[in-house]
Amino acid sequence: MLEQYADYQLCLVNEETGYPVAVANCVPVPCSGPDDLPPEGWDWLLETAAKPKGPHNMLGALAISVPAIHRSKGYARKMIRALLDLAEAKGLHGLVAPVRPSAKAHHPWVSIDDYISWTDHEGRIYDPWLRSHLSSGGKLVGPCERSMVVHEPLPFWETWAKQTFDETGAYVLDGVLTPVEIDVACQYGRYEEPNVWVAYAA
Repeated sequence: MLEQYADYQLCLVNEETGYPVAVANCVPVPCSGPDDLPPEGWDWLLETAAKPKGPHNMLGALAISVPAIHRSKGYARKMIRALLDLAEAKGLHGLVAPVRPSAKAHHPWVSIDDYISWTDHEGRIYDPWLRSHLSSGGKLVGPCERSMVVHEPLPFWETWAKQTFDETGAYVLDGVLTPVEIDVACQYGRYEEPNVWVAYAA
């Protein structure tokens, strides 16, 4: 997929060291507008880019990645700006992003609707990554509750969690934004990661 859209993948390189300090992955998609964005989010972007039903008119952001050693240096915001510049250069109408709220993993039992209603002591949206998007000009559209769905056999989850699951139920694993539903009888687990749609005009 990314090879198909190689000219939509961005990398920020430190001029002195020659090493990458940030990466942004995105794909062009047909989209009638922010009001029609679906609850599938990240999965929808991949599926729609692979089999578009109409001309590409919007840029869909899949990820912005900054190594831990380079965080808090403004690189993520530079990549947001670079994505907006790319959308404009490609003649697209804007940018949509199923944003993974970075601090949600600390509150896995809180619904995504409640979580995005939280504010900090200054009245800003609570989540720092969502806050970065909004301060960069993005508009919060709303949750995409099933942005990334992972449905895998039980051994997959036991390998990830480094534990065995003897009872059916909801489990909080390291890094998840919401609990993983484990079904011991079916020997399967399902994770539906909620993200938040953010839209930018070109």
